[in-house]
Amino acid sequence: MLALTPGVRIFVAVAPVDLRRGFNGLSAHVETVLQQQVIEGGLFVFTNRRRNRLRLLWFDGTGLWQATKRLEGGTLHWPVGESAAVGLRPEQLSALISGLEVTERAGWYRR
Repeated sequence: MLALTPGVRIFVAVAPVDLRRGFNGLSAHVETVLQQQVIEGGLFVFTNRRRNRLRLLWFDGTGLWQATKRLEGGTLHWPVGESAAVGLRPEQLSALISGLEVTERAGWYRR
């Protein structure tokens, strides 16, 4: 399992991408579409059109890593947004990977 600290920046690509892309293709997508630099750190999350697959891309300081998850049934509850990428907190990413919904509820709060 990937251990994330609260300081990790997580970017989720809102639009689906072709997950056949490798390291170079996804890195180019991050730089051109998401307007971020992979080597500056952060974790980038992508999905396919059917939303039954998830791919993570991150730079650990020495090289790029990729991780992929394929759902055997159902679809991922993918976040939506106005921009090309949405930021998530580490606990929201864990929920997304587990198949839970990660959208924030308006008017909901804890006392």
